[in-house]
Amino acid sequence: MKQFTSVHDVQDVAALVNEALQLKQTPLAHKALGQDKTLGLIFMNPSLRTRLSTQKAGMNLGMNVMVMNLDKEGWALETQDGVVMNGTTVEHIREAAAVMGQYCDIIGIRSFPKLQDREEDYSEDLLNKFIKLAGVPVVSLESATRHPLQSLADLVTIKEQAAAGKRPKVVLTWAPHVKAIPHCVANSFAEWMQQADVDLVITNPEGYDLADKFTKGSQVLHNQDEALKGADFVYVKNWSSYEEYGKVLTDGEGWMMTNEKLALTNNAKVMHCLPVRRGLELSQEILDGPNSLVIEQANNRTYAAQAVLKRMLERIA
Repeated sequence: MKQFTSVHDVQDVAALVNEALQLKQTPLAHKALGQDKTLGLIFMNPSLRTRLSTQKAGMNLGMNVMVMNLDKEGWALETQDGVVMNGTTVEHIREAAAVMGQYCDIIGIRSFPKLQDREEDYSEDLLNKFIKLAGVPVVSLESATRHPLQSLADLVTIKEQAAAGKRPKVVLTWAPHVKAIPHCVANSFAEWMQQADVDLVITNPEGYDLADKFTKGSQVLHNQDEALKGADFVYVKNWSSYEEYGKVLTDGEGWMMTNEKLALTNNAKVMHCLPVRRGLELSQEILDGPNSLVIEQANNRTYAAQAVLKRMLERIA
């Protein structure tokens, strides 16, 4: 695996999921693989699970791990070519990415969208420039449009929890939030589920349909109750409007998952990528109840990242 930015970088999704589950059983079995190799984790936005799980994954493989919060600890970064840097930016991405590639054998980078210009965000300019300039394998730790490590962990969790011999119904449901949230997790989840042995239904208020490239072929309903009927897994996530890019169009009254809504499902397991705003996105009764999988999901982040890093290490060994 040369890069890991989306499900399209994976030749066999089922095999990668199974590898993550195997690593969960024996996380230190391949510790010699990463000996004398360095993993650099570059964050331009806050992180808890992505940072700690990927750092632990590298350590489980015997790697040295360096972490840098570039937005706070680095120079202001210029990403555009051909500009005269006489403003607030101090370092150009051409030098920064190239230097990081000299220090690291694998680089992970996290950067959120600005939610101001859809074309700019969906071009994935910063991520693509790191891939081009770093000269080493790059892992997306979340980008403007996708969060592939989260989605791989989600699929690992579903595989682990699903009833044997049954193709599960998985519902991705929009949830309320107090501010505009990126599409990354929802886009990525839809994309990965389409490559899995599940029946995916997406439900959201009108005006919140995701980009067709991520949902094409999936059923999209604007009636949440209808979508939830018979669901085996419910994935709860907010996102802002794609059509009216980055805007919040409704307060989302009536869209929060509760035990009352859970009764419409097949006693579904409930998922969320975290962090979650209790009592707004997801009811506290569900989060503290037996149907919540949020902690199991978070745990599986380590083994999802470890499966990806292992494949990269095997390629560069």
